Amino acid sequence: MEQRFDLSKVTPAGFRAVFGLEKYVQGALDHTVLHLIKVRASMVNGCAFCMDMHTTDALKEGESSQRLFGLAAWRESSFYDDRERAALALTDVVTHIGPHGVPDEVWDDVVEQFGEEGAANVLLAIGTINLWNRLTITSRKQPVPAA
Repeated sequence: MEQRFDLSKVTPAGFRAVFGLEKYVQGALDHTVLHLIKVRASMVNGCAFCMDMHTTDALKEGESSQRLFGLAAWRESSFYDDRERAALALTDVVTHIGPHGVPDEVWDDVVEQFGEEGAANVLLAIGTINLWNRLTITSRKQPVPAA
């Protein structure tokens, strides 16, 4: 599959704007939670480039392969603490947002675990990775095979 276009070259100002939000969420959330959000949303969306990038980054920062593989069935796993589970539940419902939106119990759990500002930052992280997934899938950006 050939890449259609490079967003950073076609619209550098737009790319920088999205990257600015990315930098914000990187500084606003614990990196362990952020990696789990990015990998889970990318998994749900089927974004090969983002899956490759974010699993590689997470492994470099000390995340275990067991927890990364376990994201496919995180609800049935004991690998994640209550805070991570709240973030993952919100990731799933926002990534697959349906006609009824985000259930109160999902949002309330995130607020309980992260506080109101933290919950807003979790939501910004989820929104950002979903935007990156959509841009990357549409542009057909491919992961680089490992050497």
